[in-house]
Amino acid sequence: QAQLVESGGGSVQAGGSLTLSCALSGLTFSGVCMAWFRQAPGKGREGVGNLYTSGGYSSLYADSVKGRFSISQDNDKKTMYLHMNSVKPEDSATYYCAVRVGQCGSLRAAGFGVWGQGTQVTVSS
Repeated sequence: QAQLVESGGGSVQAGGSLTLSCALSGLTFSGVCMAWFRQAPGKGREGVGNLYTSGGYSSLYADSVKGRFSISQDNDKKTMYLHMNSVKPEDSATYYCAVRVGQCGSLRAAGFGVWGQGTQVTVSS
């Protein structure tokens, strides 16, 4: 059974950096789309960015994070990372990773059947 475990959340000051990790188990790391989502209190879930683990695809990022966040992978560790730079208070949210088999598409949550438990990020001004 596929499982995802996020880590790396915490508190950071505006302008700082933070890296989140998402470790996959129970599923091959190749040929899957992994994505980051976030949800702030009182707001809907927002797609942040995605990654097709077999390459040949340019990750898609939300306009709100483009140029500040990037996604990378470590195949040996079966882990996806979210590198958050120049963070802003509005980046504060619970961040979730999700996975589905096959190519990536949009940043919509539909089709992602496996989700992590979430990791909290708080950005102070």
